[in-house]
Amino acid sequence: MRISEVMTKNVATVTPSISADDAWREMRDRRIHHLVVMKGGAVLGVVSERDLGGRAGAAVRRGATVESLMSRGAVTAAPDDTVRQAANQMRGRSLGCLPVVSGKRLVGILTVSDVLELVGRGVQRPIERGTRRSLSRRGPGRDAHHSPAT
Repeated sequence: MRISEVMTKNVATVTPSISADDAWREMRDRRIHHLVVMKGGAVLGVVSERDLGGRAGAAVRRGATVESLMSRGAVTAAPDDTVRQAANQMRGRSLGCLPVVSGKRLVGILTVSDVLELVGRGVQRPIERGTRRSLSRRGPGRDAHHSPAT
């Protein structure tokens, strides 16, 4: 499955000069955990709820800008990358999201929540003919053709 099939396309973005308090309000109002930080059409980084100190982070945010708290040099993904590749990258680097770029243009964001939703609803995979076996009569002490002796 490709990232483009599960990513969020309506990405919330901010500029680095916005106040941390305004970024926090934006996240709270939209009920999201990440904002992509953009300048002149380029992805500069990501600011997360955690970067902003969370619910108890008023002191962290006071007088700060997004630029001072954001994670710089965002790791990005391409829309045609697989979800498996993205999940491994997120897990390996402890990332909560990957901005998705096509060329230099931001086209989406893939979050841990997106990946968990995919896992939770299950991925439908076609079953190759002849590989599916019925397990209805199998179990400990049983074989496929005979019932256990009683």
